[in-house]
Amino acid sequence: MAIYTSWWLLILFCLLPDMSQQAALAEADYYTAGVVEFRQSISLSPTSENAAAYAEIINSENASATDIIVFPESTLNSGSTATFVPHPDEQVNPCLSDPNATYYEEFFVTISCAARNASKYVVINLTEKQKCEDVPEDTRPCASNGLNVYNTNAVFDREGVVVSRYRKVHLYGEPKNSTYLPELITFETDFGVTFGHFICFDILFYTPAHQLANEQGITDFVFPAMWFSQLPFLTAVQIQQGWAYSNNVNLLAAGASRPSIGNSGSGIYHGRNGTLTSVMRQDSGERTIYVAQVPKFTKSRSLQKRMKRDLGGSTSRQVAESSSYFMKRDYLENYETEVVELGSGETGNLSRTLCQGSFCCDFNISWRFLEGTGDSSSYYSYRLGTYDGWRNEQRVDANYIRNCGLFTCTGPTIDDCGQLLPISGELQEPQVTFTRLEIGTTYPESREFLLIPQSLQDNLMPLEPSQFEWSQEKASEESYQYEVRFALKDSQEVSNLLTFAVYGNYYDNECTFGVGSEEQQVTCGYKSGSSRREVLGSGLFVVLAILALTWSRN
Repeated sequence: MAIYTSWWLLILFCLLPDMSQQAALAEADYYTAGVVEFRQSISLSPTSENAAAYAEIINSENASATDIIVFPESTLNSGSTATFVPHPDEQVNPCLSDPNATYYEEFFVTISCAARNASKYVVINLTEKQKCEDVPEDTRPCASNGLNVYNTNAVFDREGVVVSRYRKVHLYGEPKNSTYLPELITFETDFGVTFGHFICFDILFYTPAHQLANEQGITDFVFPAMWFSQLPFLTAVQIQQGWAYSNNVNLLAAGASRPSIGNSGSGIYHGRNGTLTSVMRQDSGERTIYVAQVPKFTKSRSLQKRMKRDLGGSTSRQVAESSSYFMKRDYLENYETEVVELGSGETGNLSRTLCQGSFCCDFNISWRFLEGTGDSSSYYSYRLGTYDGWRNEQRVDANYIRNCGLFTCTGPTIDDCGQLLPISGELQEPQVTFTRLEIGTTYPESREFLLIPQSLQDNLMPLEPSQFEWSQEKASEESYQYEVRFALKDSQEVSNLLTFAVYGNYYDNECTFGVGSEEQQVTCGYKSGSSRREVLGSGLFVVLAILALTWSRN
């Protein structure tokens, strides 16, 4: 009995340091995260080369302090090396159970071992295969080889065990399967934080991204992406920061890095406090980990201040040009737009209400011309734009948007808008600095919607929350409309501006106030007769505002 007791005491003594360390991690007010901006290999053996580079980053000095590391989408393997991924309930450790990679692909075992050796949570994105017979509830036709192929996140814990798996819901043209039913996946960590998953294009839809934050109260997210940036509203860091801000959550976003085809953009964001670290490359891309200490959210969502830790980042400012970054373009010809006539005086201002159908945006803008701009310099011009309709990108899932924005153009027509200047950054000098920027509008309530403050400078980085003001409030408890104001702070001036906008994402536009028949409105929970009264009231307010502006000029 004495020997038996001694063995238990010895085991307990050995476990105590790990138990105390885990308790300390859970009680700390922050965790340390790393997101990897990664340029995938184009060699003859890309998967093994990518896996080796992943392992090197995991074990690097820059990653030494991290609790969790997130890698990008589609930068590890391809269909030819698709691997099985175990269900997390099985608690499989590929490093220990399959060291010779007889069942799982070699790269999968390599990353499991790297996570184990470095004692870190590691999130990877990969091409997964699964036997169709393993999902009998899915009655859709199966491929001739009997396999489903997914765009999948896999998470290893500090021991190399697969503790989470998420399969992308909203595919962006990739020839892969979606799950029979959308997945809402979370995983817990030993540092006291529960994370939600989503991948790239998922960020523009309610399920799973917004749903996890809105319905399950998840405050921290991992987000692997191979994002194809689009001007003027959907460049990578711009949408990452905006989504984290509007949901007031922590977002760990890792981006593929090949600017020549439109890929770059990684960052770590702390809700309404903004960016902790971020990058938008404009060259050949890179393989770099960006690290920050991330404050944990309390149950009351109170924000805590903490100095960021940013390793491997660039401090120089690089102006974007069309030759340094391939940029997609929004369908701006569908917007109601108006040219901003800057004039030729020392200062200028503009107050406009611009409508598309019943959706109206109020713009109040002032600017000051800058001195010392050379004759050889090239300038952006500006337009105001309003849009109420579906994003009409082809062959992908669509979402309904209501947007108000100021954005740049490289020439006189709408076709010239949403593009970068073709000349080098040294020859791009701002013509004006904006001393006032304010957008006001009324947004209808909806079953599912997200309003995002959007901004972008010519280095492809957004303004930070310390530079702007944002409000989204109902006029009364009984109202089904939100009064929204997005403005540059009075103490701020901004030149080098590409975009300043409110992005209203209404997803499928179902159960939106004022949309559909009276019967449909009542079914959605809106009081009978309220739709017409509020919409008419809002329209009357806009008319009165226009008349007031007209009288003030006379």
